[in-house]
Amino acid sequence: MERWVSESPEQPDRISEAEHAVMEALWQRSPLTAQEVCEEVCGPRGWSLATVKTLLSRLVAKQAVETEPDGKRFLYSPRIARTVYVGAESRRLVDRLFGGRAAPLFAHLAESEQLSDDDIAEIEALLKELKS
Repeated sequence: MERWVSESPEQPDRISEAEHAVMEALWQRSPLTAQEVCEEVCGPRGWSLATVKTLLSRLVAKQAVETEPDGKRFLYSPRIARTVYVGAESRRLVDRLFGGRAAPLFAHLAESEQLSDDDIAEIEALLKELKS
């Protein structure tokens, strides 16, 4: 049910690691109230409801999340699809650390033994698909 999620490449302001945890909860299931978001993320992180409300406010200000009134509370939904966000963040990483080229990233991962045999097979299959 991602009818409200933008697929456009427009990226909101960068989001922090904490804000990302809130976004993950919203990408998995939304709309959610602040309390429902807290039920997903507060326990593992030791956060309070106030922390979640602050993070949601920041995400609304960054236009990554939209709100909809629901009685005395608000429902929160992502404004950007997870795939769009991941794509933009991946591009930023490659641009910043590898001069905009993906090959040095894969070389680094292979040299530092971060790629499993399954990873390598999957990358090879993707490359073959891209060539055809």
